[in-house]
Amino acid sequence: MPKIKTHKASKKRFRLTATGKVKCKQTGTRHLNVALSKKRRRNLRGTDTIDPCEYAKITTLLNGYGY
Repeated sequence: MPKIKTHKASKKRFRLTATGKVKCKQTGTRHLNVALSKKRRRNLRGTDTIDPCEYAKITTLLNGYGY
């Protein structure tokens, strides 16, 4: 049985925390930002956690590694 490869696009977008949560960059930061207030843009800077129902799908793509 061959090894399961890591999904490289998911590796670039998601990270696993020590407790097993999945974090990623927040959406709404790429374009059309002029319409957003400065406060909204500032609050979108950090990372966000994914909904728990998606954990299993993303951890299978990452093969359980946090990267």
